[in-house]
Amino acid sequence: MPNTLEMERMLDPIGWKILTILQEDARIQYAELGRRVGLSNPAVIERVRRMEEAGIITGYRAEIDHRKVGLPVCAFIRVRVVGNLIPRVIAVAREMPEVYECHRIAGEDTFLLKVCVPTSEALEKTVDKLTPYVATTTMLVFSSAVTRRTIEPPEQAGPASPGAQRKQKARTGTSATRHATLRAM
Repeated sequence: MPNTLEMERMLDPIGWKILTILQEDARIQYAELGRRVGLSNPAVIERVRRMEEAGIITGYRAEIDHRKVGLPVCAFIRVRVVGNLIPRVIAVAREMPEVYECHRIAGEDTFLLKVCVPTSEALEKTVDKLTPYVATTTMLVFSSAVTRRTIEPPEQAGPASPGAQRKQKARTGTSATRHATLRAM
């Protein structure tokens, strides 16, 4: 694991440019990426490799529109665990293919799950799989105004920055491009 100084070097202005471009188009060729950030092909390859090894870039994947692959019903399920069932709920969530995200949260509830299923009946069965262990609250998604944003350097992330406002325009859900997943800092 890199130390703080090494992380700061990787996350210099050029490093952030690389991350921003990869979040927008992870399929970009290294030569084009290097041209855009002012580095040679070998230098940009090395920078990306170091960010992958440091865990800054954690993966690349295609974004799929769940509605177009037969899973039009999307919901968030708040889960309140009673007693010492947290490990069991985690195991159940990992076994359920309809669970796309499972987050441990603070507050009255313990977890927030994102699920995508083909029908409301399938959603009911999903909730039923959880109820032997927990209390749930299900929230059906009608639409998604923001589905993904580009992670930017902390000093540019505030709403006062005009550059941040331009870059933070929300995208809506039909993108099929691959993107770099960044570990939140």
